[in-house]
Amino acid sequence: MKHKLLLTLATIFTLYSCGDDSFTPKPTGYFRIDLPKKEYQPLQKDCPFSFEVPSYTTIKKNANNPLETCWFDIQFEQLNANIYISYKTVDTNVNQYLEDSRTLVYKHTVKANDIDQQIIRMPEKKVYGVVYSIEGNAASSYQFHLTDSTNHFIRGSLYFNNAPNQDSIQPVLNFIKTDIEHLINTFEWKN
Repeated sequence: MKHKLLLTLATIFTLYSCGDDSFTPKPTGYFRIDLPKKEYQPLQKDCPFSFEVPSYTTIKKNANNPLETCWFDIQFEQLNANIYISYKTVDTNVNQYLEDSRTLVYKHTVKANDIDQQIIRMPEKKVYGVVYSIEGNAASSYQFHLTDSTNHFIRGSLYFNNAPNQDSIQPVLNFIKTDIEHLINTFEWKN
């Protein structure tokens, strides 16, 4: 009788513990991304500026401004990202361009956790500007503008072709940030 009671209790306990609806989910995993080897080449555009672009990118006309030859997209097809480049000549309106660039960056404050600014000063090349690093799940993670203050203004913004998720894009974002830093370091105005 004692064995039957213990066996019955053990069976009930076992069945009760197996019927629990709670479980521990596995954390979300992301696909492994094979990043290309860093190699650069000069930009092949007839524009008043030059810089080096990654060899694993494609330069495409900007679909919104196809008549502007110095408005173009640097496509990272393998990494599902684009850097949108726009160029404007400066008359007496450099302050307006600077404010427009700043406004476009700060439109991302709704989703951004933080926006860091890095000042760019290369007086030997007459290149001045700001790089904005936008932290969080904002649509654009990295933007910049460069100018010589008197004749030229260029703006760039990085966008990924998927829903923004900082955790999943972080390795690719860090990889492309290095490419943008190289772009800025090799940037020069043509005479």
